[in-house]
Amino acid sequence: MTLSEANQDYLKAIYKLRAHGTVTTQALAERLKVAPPSATAMIKKLAALQLVTHTPYYGVQLTPTGEKIALEIIRHHRLVETYLTEVLGLGWDQAHIEAERWEHILSEEVEARMDAALGSPTRDPHGAAIPTLDGEIAVDSWTRLSDASGGENLIVRRVSDEDTELLGHLREIGLVPGARVAVRRAVGAEGTLHLEIEGTAQVFGIAPARFVYVETLSDP
Repeated sequence: MTLSEANQDYLKAIYKLRAHGTVTTQALAERLKVAPPSATAMIKKLAALQLVTHTPYYGVQLTPTGEKIALEIIRHHRLVETYLTEVLGLGWDQAHIEAERWEHILSEEVEARMDAALGSPTRDPHGAAIPTLDGEIAVDSWTRLSDASGGENLIVRRVSDEDTELLGHLREIGLVPGARVAVRRAVGAEGTLHLEIEGTAQVFGIAPARFVYVETLSDP
């Protein structure tokens, strides 16, 4: 089945949005920055291809075939990001933008060579799981940094790659996978977290902290 880049983008967006609950047409439109009627029309096309279903109260859902394609696109994206950062030395934000293009055109041969050159990685530079060739993907149970309380000692496990500007900022302040973070204070009224990131004091917004996933350290 030959799909357009737009088709693939919708399948990937549906897969990612479902982690936050029911996938609505409005949510898809907002994520892909299109008008709601355009999203509705695309959903109908994908449904005709038997890649999605759309039912009242259950929203848009991927069929097994649609999910397989979505995971393949996500694998391409995360594998390319890993290659561009680890082999070519690109920054996170630039690698993400490039991967958005490459994910649609990556051939099986190039994918296999990238995977071999990287030693078959299971995580991308942001800590996100890379789907296997068989369409399997690890399910994480980490919590959001935005939910942290004062006195907690944490380690960053993953950061979202949805916002390239935020990606650059996170790397700049060292809030990256593997970084140890001590939460000194969480000030809800100010919308801030007072952190120590690898020993360096940093004030960080609670809102962007929603895109940072952490694990509690039992032995700081």
